[in-house]
Amino acid sequence: MLLRLIRRSYAAVRPLSTEALTTVKSTRSGGGSSITTSLEGGTSTATSTRGRDTLGRRLLSLIYAKRSAVIAIRKWKEEGHPVRKYELNRIVRELRRHKRFKHALEVCEWMTVQDDIELLSGDYAVHLDLIAKVRGMNSAEKFFEDMPDKLKVQTTCTALLHTYVQHKDTAKAESLMEKMSECGFLKYPLPYNHMLTLYISQGQLEKVPGLIKELKKNTSPDIVTYNLELAVFASQNNVEAAEKAFLELKKAKLDPDWITFSTLTNIYIKSSLQDKAKSTLREMEKRISRKGRTAYASLISLHTNLQSKDEVFRIWKEMKSLFRKVNDTEYSCIISSLLKLDDFGEAMNLYTEWEAGSVTKDTRIANLILAAYINRSEMENAVDFHNRMAEKGITPSCTTWKLLTRGYLKQKEMDKVVEFFKKTVTSVSKWDPDAKMVQEMFHVVEEQGDIQMAEQLLVTLRHAKYVNTEIYNALLRTYVNAGKMPMIVTERMKKDNMEMDEETRKLIGITSKMTVTEVPNGVA
Repeated sequence: MLLRLIRRSYAAVRPLSTEALTTVKSTRSGGGSSITTSLEGGTSTATSTRGRDTLGRRLLSLIYAKRSAVIAIRKWKEEGHPVRKYELNRIVRELRRHKRFKHALEVCEWMTVQDDIELLSGDYAVHLDLIAKVRGMNSAEKFFEDMPDKLKVQTTCTALLHTYVQHKDTAKAESLMEKMSECGFLKYPLPYNHMLTLYISQGQLEKVPGLIKELKKNTSPDIVTYNLELAVFASQNNVEAAEKAFLELKKAKLDPDWITFSTLTNIYIKSSLQDKAKSTLREMEKRISRKGRTAYASLISLHTNLQSKDEVFRIWKEMKSLFRKVNDTEYSCIISSLLKLDDFGEAMNLYTEWEAGSVTKDTRIANLILAAYINRSEMENAVDFHNRMAEKGITPSCTTWKLLTRGYLKQKEMDKVVEFFKKTVTSVSKWDPDAKMVQEMFHVVEEQGDIQMAEQLLVTLRHAKYVNTEIYNALLRTYVNAGKMPMIVTERMKKDNMEMDEETRKLIGITSKMTVTEVPNGVA
């Protein structure tokens, strides 16, 4: 929940590179004038002129990354059209909004080699941010180092800080903050908000109070600062501190946004303060609009936590009336909410609706229904649903195989458990170990004394590079229960660089007096 709150708050933190305003000169009859355009603010786009060929339309139509934005700009110029900096800035903003970072970077790079375009620090900040997204942190650092010293100002430094935060490089971020402090670049809250986000995401909550205190010395917190602070209090379930922070932001004459009230609602729900939660939820709903689309999913989740099924359906109906097409994230939210509210039938109806119109075939949504069947101990229905997924072209993920593994584990069908566990660990390049599931699997094979299944589990875990002394001890306990003596266990442990503990030696001593077994297949 904390990470979700951070993401919501952080989404409101404008990266330094998009905070800057770029001033461009425009020649008009009757004298010169200046046009100031925000790189990230506003709603105008380069493609707002309907039915007319524009440079923005051409660049936004370059769907495939291999296509060149530079070639499109050159062709536009060759056709006799003017290319204006403020227009390119709006196009870059729009490309970034659509996560078309490569083409946005190409536009920025094209501007740097034009003699008639004067680039300011805000332009370099945007450029740096795009390099970080497309080519990585090291390339962004080099770009910063190669910039003229006169451009290493507040905006570009904060863009580099944003890069360090995104890459979770705490040491470099803290070092840069010190340098920015020395240069007097910490006179506004954005850099502090970046650092707060980093500390919270890394679980370094002890650093948050000191940083906020420092922020208040140098500048004034903004609404994002307070939302991040509230996210910390939510994780600590600290109602008193959250209410104190809320009063403080009101005294500062800041307008709380939907994120503020969403976080407060979450705190009140966790503290079983239902009336307060309902009150803040009403305030949250007053502050949402079509532009803040993600707020609707948050509303559904919060009403779910309040067990307000009617409200969940009301918000869902409103969403469907506002937006032409409901996206995967929103279907995932409503389906998981209905499952939490124990309305499997309606959840299944909405899944069928999603399935019929989906082009993404997102496995995560199908996994919600699969998990529900397994949680209800309806393994036969789970298998049928898994077959349905295959028929509909929904590719199984590691989570899919893991769910089926757990389902069969509940039924202690170890041949199926091993089969699907193998698929779990081989479906990803690097398996994220689930120690609890491994422990449960060996517990069952130990009970059953099934040395064949125990050996197969060990082979699978060795391939997944997850073997430890306790796993070997579980294997030996299985042999003890089967009344059999394992072969070359000591050699296998040595090959896996495993140290014997006291229990290992004791179990080897016990099994050494039992009937000898053959060397298992696949263990050499």
